Amino acid sequence: MPESLPPDLQTLLERCQQFAREVLLTQGDRAPENARQAVRAAAQAAGLYAMTQPREVGGTAAGQLALCVARETLAAHNPPYLDAVFGPGPGVLAAVPEPLRSSHLLPLLAGDLRGSFGFTEPDDAPHPTRGTLVGDSLLIEGQKSYVTGGADADFINTLVHVEGRGPSMVVIDKHLDGVVMTHKFASLDGSHHAAFEFQDVRVPAAHIVGEAGQGLPRAMQQIGDTRLLLAAQASGYMLWMLELLTAHLQAPDKSGQPRGSKDVVRLRYADLRIKAFAARSMLYRTARLADRGENIVNEAMACKVFATESVDALVDTAIQLVGGGALVEGHPLERLYRRVRVWRLAEGASDVLRLNIGRGILDLGKGRI
Repeated sequence: MPESLPPDLQTLLERCQQFAREVLLTQGDRAPENARQAVRAAAQAAGLYAMTQPREVGGTAAGQLALCVARETLAAHNPPYLDAVFGPGPGVLAAVPEPLRSSHLLPLLAGDLRGSFGFTEPDDAPHPTRGTLVGDSLLIEGQKSYVTGGADADFINTLVHVEGRGPSMVVIDKHLDGVVMTHKFASLDGSHHAAFEFQDVRVPAAHIVGEAGQGLPRAMQQIGDTRLLLAAQASGYMLWMLELLTAHLQAPDKSGQPRGSKDVVRLRYADLRIKAFAARSMLYRTARLADRGENIVNEAMACKVFATESVDALVDTAIQLVGGGALVEGHPLERLYRRVRVWRLAEGASDVLRLNIGRGILDLGKGRI
């Protein structure tokens, strides 16, 4: 647990607390884009922006425990613009050779280009997105239905079934002929997504990332890398809610008695404390295992499932205990309710991950769970 952090991570925790108070929580009067730019600049100066980036391109490549400390501590203030603090990681472009390194990876890490991830296809798609090698080019056709941030991206890292080679990750620039954004939509948490069609799109064969046929493992690694991130943010939001709820229950009601004096309220409050304690314990133990180089695929899935379901239960119960005012648009619990609900589907739906954990143990003998 965080009570046993080494001195360097304790210093990081305190630095993140200061950053949240002095930077994130002071952006209220700025236009959103100006606020994001200010947060990015401050995060770069504070050394937070580079924590998610490789050392070979100027990042600090922080370990999983450090990243969990930073993300949880920042989220514990429930601040705006949290997504602007950390720089983009390489994702599926990690260790790509030239020309992709100079044309896409380095500009992505510098913030000059925006990437997105095309994995999901519509249920009624006639076939998976597929590509055919023609000389030095790859000719692509197909659809992707849920590209997060796709409308604002410069390129899409796309899972493509290359004829004769199998599923492969391919970098598709959005400006190319035949790349058509068919639909843009927002989800419950306010994030934006887009659907695309690829109509005989011609890309250089050099835009195949890694070996053809290895796209699915790369795609799943990118998804897996974000699971502890979600668990850490969920843990931070739980800390913020418990602080808010504690103050609310200690305050007097109309009778003059503390709102938390009733046994039924205390029972529900205690349940929330138990869930948060268990989620944080799982998170920190898994991060430490990751930093020791152990395979944490099952543990990361378990953390993501438990933390996202727990934060969902916490915000739902907190709204119930605070009352109808917490449902009014703009109330911090109302905003948080919309934000965290999508996490039980993002990066693997909870029940799918449960099945994968069972398979990982029973069929593959992986993990400590």
